[in-house]
Amino acid sequence: MKVGKNKVVTLTYVLRYDDEKGEIVQEADENKPFVHLFGAGTLLPAFEENLADLAPGETFAFHLSADEAYGETSDKAIIELDKSIFEIDGQIDEEIVAIGKMVAMQDENGRPLDGKVLAIKDKSVIMDFNHPLAGKNLYFTGQIKEVREATEEELSHGHVHGHDGVEH
Repeated sequence: MKVGKNKVVTLTYVLRYDDEKGEIVQEADENKPFVHLFGAGTLLPAFEENLADLAPGETFAFHLSADEAYGETSDKAIIELDKSIFEIDGQIDEEIVAIGKMVAMQDENGRPLDGKVLAIKDKSVIMDFNHPLAGKNLYFTGQIKEVREATEEELSHGHVHGHDGVEH
């Protein structure tokens, strides 16, 4: 069976900046492989395109430009927010809201997003909501380990269940 839409794919990979000699950003190895439902719209389209039609045992190596990956950084994603939104019982947890820290938040529609604290002022916090890999060229190498049909439940939920997937 080959990688494709509605298939659960188990793979290992090394993600680097730029090319095969770049700094390692992330790894999914034999002990903790990446298991994902392909075609569910949660992966970079160019990532899925590069893995389409590969079979278990096949290896891959490909480059994604910043535009194909997470896009370029945008000044519009840097926002000054009222400090009061970070308060709990009138206090700000300085362990969480600190320069350089990532803070889990929600947009106006309740969707989760992470922002990096850039600065803390008297009455506001400046946050960067660009993806941490925005503006970066990426290079993936790895191997397809397993491909199987997704279950009806996985398809309806949009993610993998069971071993290395979501348990609920």
